[in-house]
Amino acid sequence: MVMNAAFPLRRDLSLLAEQRFDLLVIGGGIYGAWTAYDAASRGLSVALVEKYDWGSGTSSASSKLIHGGLRYLENYEFGLVRHALKERRTLYGIAPHLVRPLNFVLPMWKGPRANPLMISAGLWLYDALALGSRPVQRHRGYRPRELLAEYPFVDPERLLGGFRYGDCQEDDARMTLSVVAAAQSCGAVCANRVKAERLLMENGAVVGAELRDELDGGCFAVRAKVVVNAAGPWAGELLGAAAPKVKLVKGTHLILPAIEGCKEAFLLTARDGRVFFVIPWYGRTLVGTTESSVTHPAQAIPNEEETRYLLAGVRKGLPGIAWSEADVIASFAGVRMLQAEDAGSLSKLTREFEVLQPLPRLVMHVGGKYTTSRHDSIGIVDTVYRVLGQRPPASVTHQRPLPGAPQGEFESWQAQAIGELAACGVDLEASRWLSLRHGTVVSAIARLIQEQPELAARIDPQVPFIYAEAVHALREEMAHSLDDLVRRRMPLSLLSRDPHWRQRLPELLASAGCRLRA
Repeated sequence: MVMNAAFPLRRDLSLLAEQRFDLLVIGGGIYGAWTAYDAASRGLSVALVEKYDWGSGTSSASSKLIHGGLRYLENYEFGLVRHALKERRTLYGIAPHLVRPLNFVLPMWKGPRANPLMISAGLWLYDALALGSRPVQRHRGYRPRELLAEYPFVDPERLLGGFRYGDCQEDDARMTLSVVAAAQSCGAVCANRVKAERLLMENGAVVGAELRDELDGGCFAVRAKVVVNAAGPWAGELLGAAAPKVKLVKGTHLILPAIEGCKEAFLLTARDGRVFFVIPWYGRTLVGTTESSVTHPAQAIPNEEETRYLLAGVRKGLPGIAWSEADVIASFAGVRMLQAEDAGSLSKLTREFEVLQPLPRLVMHVGGKYTTSRHDSIGIVDTVYRVLGQRPPASVTHQRPLPGAPQGEFESWQAQAIGELAACGVDLEASRWLSLRHGTVVSAIARLIQEQPELAARIDPQVPFIYAEAVHALREEMAHSLDDLVRRRMPLSLLSRDPHWRQRLPELLASAGCRLRA
C-alpha cells in the first residue's frame, strides 16, 4: 500500500492512464468513497472517479445524522438498528470532529398511536442495542409540565409528556470529502469531474471504463481488474438492461431560522403518520424528510407540496413556532436507491444492504444508509477480492482516524484550536464551526490568515463561514466551481439569505490568486 498525504487532494488524470488498477470505483458519494478507502487500505491499487463533485448527489442531501434509526424498531428491524448504532460509535471514534452527539426530544400526545409504555420500551431497547460505551446520553422521560417548561412551543393540548434520547449529527458533504482524502492517503487515485461514459468489455467481462474529463473535455480509458459501480441512483445508466430492479425514493428537506434558545432536535409525526426531524444545524433549523417515489434522480427537486407538508407537520407539533413559507431559507432533495419491495408505505421499505454482480467483474450495491456505509463497504470490497480470486484481508478502516481527527480529549483540543483561530482574528462562532468541519486541518487555515489577515472575515455576516475556508477549498480540497464551495465545502448557499456574497466571494478569491470554473 502506497501512503500519501490526505491533503491536498490531487486531481492528476495522468495517473489514471498510467496503470491497470485492481479496482476502479465509479461514483464519489459516501459509498464510493468508503469503498475506495477500504480497498486501498487493504492494499489494492484503486482509482476513484466522480462525474460531478464529491458527495454532490444524495450524499450531500441527507438529514445530516449518524443514527441508529429509532423508527426502524417499529418495523422490527432490530439487526439494522443494532448495526447502525455500532457504526455510530465507530464513526464517533474515528471522526469526533465530524460526528457530534445531539439530543432528540420526542413529544407524545393522546391519540390512536400514542403508547408511552411501548415508546419507553423501545428507547430502553435502543440504549441496550448501542452496547458498551456510547457517545450519547441514555434516554429520559418527561411529564407534560416538565416538557413544556423546557420547550414552551410544544403543543400542550392532549400532551402526555415525552422522551429525550441521543443520536449524532454530522456534515454529510464534509464527511464524504474526508473519506476521499483518506482513500488518497492510502494510495488511491481520486479525481472529480470525471464522467464514466461507458463500460469497457472483453470476452463478456467488464475490464474498465471509458472516461471523460468534464473540465477539459478529453476522453481516455482506464482499465481495471474489477469495477465497482457506486453511482447510487445513477448506477443503472451505465448498466442498461443489466441494471437490477430498484426503487428510487426522494426525500426533501427545508432550511428554516433557528429556534431561539433550543439546542435539541425533535422527532415529530406528520398528519399521515410519517415521522420527520426538526434539527438545529449551523445556526439554522433543518426540517425533513419527505418520502415519495421517483423514476429518475433528476427528479430530486423540492416542490411546494412538500414544503407545505413539512411546515404543516411543524405547526401541528410545535405550534409556538409560527413558521410560514416566507420563512424558508432554502430547500434541497436527494434520492435513495432501495431494494424494490412491495411495501405498504415508502417508510417501511427496508434499508437493508445487498451486494450484487450484474455483470462479470462488475460489483454494485443496493440499499444501505449513510450511517452504515463504512461497514457496508467492507462487504463490497470482500466481494471484489473474491472476484479477484483472493482471500480478503481484514478491514482496518474502523481503527484509523479520518484525516483531521484530533487525538486525545476532543473538548481540550477544540478549545486550543478555537484559541488559535481567534488569535488570527476569526470570531468565536466561526472558529468553533471551523474546528468541527476541519479538525486539525484548521492549522492550515490559520496559516492562510496569517499571510492574508483579510481572509478572517465572514463571507456573510449572518453565517459562520470565512473567506480563508473558500481559498483553502480551492487550493487543497479539489473544489472547482462556486457550487463546490458554497454547497459542499461549506453549506453557505443553504444558510444565507444575503445574495450579495455571490459577487464578493469570486472577487476576493481572484485577488487571492484562486480561479473558479463554471
